[in-house]
Amino acid sequence: MPITFQKTTGIFNLETENSSYQFRICPEGILEHLYYGRSISGADMRHLRPAPERGFSSGGFPFDISPAEYPGSGLGDFRISAVNPVNPDCSRSADFRYIGHEIRPGKYTLPGLPSVRGTSADADTLIVSLRDVLTGLCADLYYAVFPQLDVITRAVCLRNEGSGTILLEKAASVCIDFPFADFDLIHFPGGYGMERGVERAPLRRGIHTVSSQRGVSSHHENPFVILCDHAATEEYGACLGFMPVYSGNHKTEVELDCFGHVRLVSGIHDEGFSWVLEAGASFAAPEVILSYSHRGLGQLSRNYHRLIRENLCPPQFKGRKGEVLLNSWEAAYFDYDEKILLAIAREAASLGIDRFVLDDGWFGKRNDDTSSLGDWQANPGKLPGGLTGLAEKICQLGLSFGLWIEPEMISEDSDLYRNHPDWAVREPGRTPEPSRNQLVLDMTRADVRDYLFHSIDTLLSQANITYLKWDFNRPLTNAFSALLGREHQGEFAHRFILGTYELLSRLQAKWPDVLIEGCTAGGGRFDAGMLYYCPQIWCSDNTDALCRLKIQEGTSFGYPVRVMGSHVSAIPNHQTGRSIPLRTRSIVAMSGTYGFELDPRRLSPEEKSAVQEEIRQFGAYENLIREGDYYRLASAFEKTYSAWEFVSSDHSRALLNVVFTAAQPELAQVCIRLQGLLENAVYVREDTGKQYTGAALMYGGLVLSVPKGDDPGVQIFFKEIDM
Repeated sequence: MPITFQKTTGIFNLETENSSYQFRICPEGILEHLYYGRSISGADMRHLRPAPERGFSSGGFPFDISPAEYPGSGLGDFRISAVNPVNPDCSRSADFRYIGHEIRPGKYTLPGLPSVRGTSADADTLIVSLRDVLTGLCADLYYAVFPQLDVITRAVCLRNEGSGTILLEKAASVCIDFPFADFDLIHFPGGYGMERGVERAPLRRGIHTVSSQRGVSSHHENPFVILCDHAATEEYGACLGFMPVYSGNHKTEVELDCFGHVRLVSGIHDEGFSWVLEAGASFAAPEVILSYSHRGLGQLSRNYHRLIRENLCPPQFKGRKGEVLLNSWEAAYFDYDEKILLAIAREAASLGIDRFVLDDGWFGKRNDDTSSLGDWQANPGKLPGGLTGLAEKICQLGLSFGLWIEPEMISEDSDLYRNHPDWAVREPGRTPEPSRNQLVLDMTRADVRDYLFHSIDTLLSQANITYLKWDFNRPLTNAFSALLGREHQGEFAHRFILGTYELLSRLQAKWPDVLIEGCTAGGGRFDAGMLYYCPQIWCSDNTDALCRLKIQEGTSFGYPVRVMGSHVSAIPNHQTGRSIPLRTRSIVAMSGTYGFELDPRRLSPEEKSAVQEEIRQFGAYENLIREGDYYRLASAFEKTYSAWEFVSSDHSRALLNVVFTAAQPELAQVCIRLQGLLENAVYVREDTGKQYTGAALMYGGLVLSVPKGDDPGVQIFFKEIDM
């Protein structure tokens, strides 16, 4: 059984195929965490509980050293708290004690929030209820166990069963303690155009924080973090992942205390946050996805990849063949009309591209980025037949039609702002900061969401649009809503994200087959919360292939390649000015959704022929890339070449990708060890016909001569053959 409870010991066991999670009810009614790691088959782990010596600490229950499952506050646990209430009498303590639990088949859901999907066939749920007897504040701890995926999800619902109002100033989703641990912390910092780098360092005494207060999960700190053994590699060692299913202000804190104990707390960022919990009301905190691997970072990544593909992304897109698209942005920017767009689309169709996406500039009077956001009607000067006419003509070329929108934004120079200036986010008496010449719409307001739903619904009803690129090009500042009232302003940032989720849910319910690609100035909202609604997210506005090697590698630690928006762009690249061979640009873009960000009219006949061949190659390998297991073989952060591999679920096919990033005269050959093959199987290399055993390729490796030239790329396909 994935979830069991032993009444005599008070122990809860949560078991996946390769991991165990265990906690217990102490005699005092407090939940105490015991173990999370490699499978122990239900063994009693109470012996790991630290001895209750208390040098200069609180008396009674040893809160300050006890490994807590969901700690309260104000009682002598001086480590990071999970919840900070202001009680009706203005006291600030929370003393959670066990009152009951429930085990049931299937996966819980959270009101208004995205969460991992599951049924009784693949998941079971445990709900443990805690209560502060004095205040009536209750915490329902939710656990879902996915045995075959080696995943456990956690969430919390806080309820007020008292008679007075409680103000929550912190409401974390998960706390997990490791009394005897010696970890590295891996996180994924970056910035605009350089998202999701990889930083790894041993934990030091004190608190390390990974967070965003930008209103989105941000370019600067992805919510996903990993704790791992110091010696953990791609193939070996214990690793634990923590991935919030949330798109707003987030915070994960990892504390190493004076006893060598490690605590991780993750959830909504508490800076500026408060939530008024009236008597009888409840508050659901976002879900966090936990996974454990004793087979290294690569297996941990593959655990998340499978879960996101199978149980998080919209199910209607699962297994669906992708469409190679051409986006108009780098082809025309704002400078176009229908004639230019059709000429670009005609060339795209001749190359074998499947979808044409019209980017910014099609609406209102938008000829630059200073106006018209919110006025979601076609500009008749550019599109005399409107979107309906353009979409018809695009479809007649054999292409599907996609459209760029930025729903959560408003321009001061727009009809929408002139009619509804109160819909923009702004503080009373303060001039708002017009980042990128635009303001943010107040997504906490139902009338704003209704307007946006009607506007987008009208677009989808009038034109044959099968794809939306959903952008968000500035951070959230001056956070305030005129409708929330003084005491509720601390709820704004979270309610803003809930409003965006609600709008996406409404659109998805009516237009389930319209693919929405998330985009926040590129990769600024690349998180599990958005993936619940969007089966892909634009990975970064930086389309330079060498930069993308690092961006996509860092992203791959938690997210599968099939959700990474990645395109072949023109050269010289418009961000870096670098010219990279088409083969290399294509190999990198194939490890994503694959598309083009250029003007095909400017390609030479030789380049057009090469693009056609690249598209044909992607078609041959698409299923393997999108559904296969992903292996990082050589890191762009560490070497002068990057190598990665896709392997089919039955281990019969493999695709090796290598990009050389720094020519060196002494580097004539490299040896790359493949992974994921069958030792005794024989594989043929497609381009040479040479045969190798799986053991030879994995343990000996494949020797490659380094090609000459600028940043060359190599792609090699292997297929198992019968002997």
